[in-house]
Amino acid sequence: MNGSTPELVLGIDVGTTAVKSALFTAGGALLRANTTAHAMARPEPGHAEQDPAAWWEGCLRGIADVLDGTAAGAVRSVGVVSQVNTHVFVDDRLRPLAPAITWQDQRCAAVARELDGRFTAEEKIRVWGGPITLDASRLVSRAAWFARHHPEAWARTRWVLSPKDWVNARLTGVVATDALSSIGLVDGLGERYAPEAVDLVDGLADRLPPLHDPDAPLGPVLDPPPLGPVIDPPPALSGATVVTGTMDAFGSVYGSGTTEPGLALLSCGTSLIVAGVSGQARTGPGVVSFPPAKGLYVHAGPTQAGGDALTWWSRASATSVPDLLAAAATATPGSSGVIFTPHLLGERAPLWDSAVRGAFLGLGAATTGADLARAVLEGVAMSGRQVLDAVEAACGVPLTAVTLCGGGSRSDLWAQIFADVLDRPVSRLAARDSAAVLGAALLGAVGAGLHPDIVSAGRDASVVDRVFSPDPGNAKLLDPLYAVYTRSYEALRDVHARLDAWREA
Repeated sequence: MNGSTPELVLGIDVGTTAVKSALFTAGGALLRANTTAHAMARPEPGHAEQDPAAWWEGCLRGIADVLDGTAAGAVRSVGVVSQVNTHVFVDDRLRPLAPAITWQDQRCAAVARELDGRFTAEEKIRVWGGPITLDASRLVSRAAWFARHHPEAWARTRWVLSPKDWVNARLTGVVATDALSSIGLVDGLGERYAPEAVDLVDGLADRLPPLHDPDAPLGPVLDPPPLGPVIDPPPALSGATVVTGTMDAFGSVYGSGTTEPGLALLSCGTSLIVAGVSGQARTGPGVVSFPPAKGLYVHAGPTQAGGDALTWWSRASATSVPDLLAAAATATPGSSGVIFTPHLLGERAPLWDSAVRGAFLGLGAATTGADLARAVLEGVAMSGRQVLDAVEAACGVPLTAVTLCGGGSRSDLWAQIFADVLDRPVSRLAARDSAAVLGAALLGAVGAGLHPDIVSAGRDASVVDRVFSPDPGNAKLLDPLYAVYTRSYEALRDVHARLDAWREA
């Protein structure tokens, strides 16, 4: 490659609603992008599953589109990230034995409570380095449920993989994963699987992929890969290095440059994810404290519904999302006293309660559709503040700089609402909803030797589009409503438990 031709890197994000593929320069400049949507199936109450073939088709379409016309051998690396706590059970030829169970799925809640109850708080700290909850989205809960309900398929299971691990295996023939994505399965240092966790399910240890660093090379895109259905790699991918990759949330952390202590990231995609960075090993209740990565400690909390809450209200109110946003802009801050709790599929951080459900509180005869639309936006922002409070406590340092990304950040109104509810400036990324795919591409670039490390790569590549400062009047108005929002969970906890028992009856 001559000096006038930029070195190219490919990033892929296998998300909840779509596969995003993008071609960047090694410095992070976006050249081409593709988004291929896929569906979520809900065959029974509490179930949320996907066909892995749709992920693969999205990858193939995206690769073909963004590399169209690119010279042979021009792409130096490939990095893949994906939705976390989504699992596919495959045989020794990588063939799925059942639909993938996604992070939204709650079918394993009863099994999860049983497993979680086997550990005291002190034992959890010894095993995992901090307080965690084995909820319905953890791989160990899924494996226990799958082994009990589908014993024949479990006997044929060779690997339990995340979406990005399955895609990587089909690209390279190498099966591997990273410790950051293996939530609830690795020890506090991320160096090995925690025996006490893995041993909860007979045979799980033999079905888990080896652990590698996210930027560790797996090998080139092979022609053809030795495992599973193959692809005819585009010439542009010839010799490209594929790396292990990680979860989409960490892709966003890297792609946003949130790699220094005191920085926070808020990603508003299908779910809402809040992450903060500290330089010391700490833990805190309600959030996930990840093993150290390049000397940094990331504490994060995922919710169940971010942008998905707006999508739900659009569907329930038979109103398009643009029309809802336009209506919300006409309502006063505080939505005339209406509060929305976005726990539509139970809640993850910081509540970790599969029984809780969403609600509108404070409805009155004068409540308008515009009030309800704005309440949904404010309720998601309040869930973000609740997680941010827990993340900040775990970090042990003030998180005064918040970076916003994800599809929800495209709305100026919602970005301003986040700033007002959080009562701190919010910097929106120019990448908007492609921070995770940029992070994936940068991991590949590091693995190919184009950057010395992911921290400097992310810092140099991230660009802020606009800073939203909190409106003092709005922040003061919303603060008492946030207090009501947080108190409503404890006030209605027993009510939600009773409703959950009724649904299960």
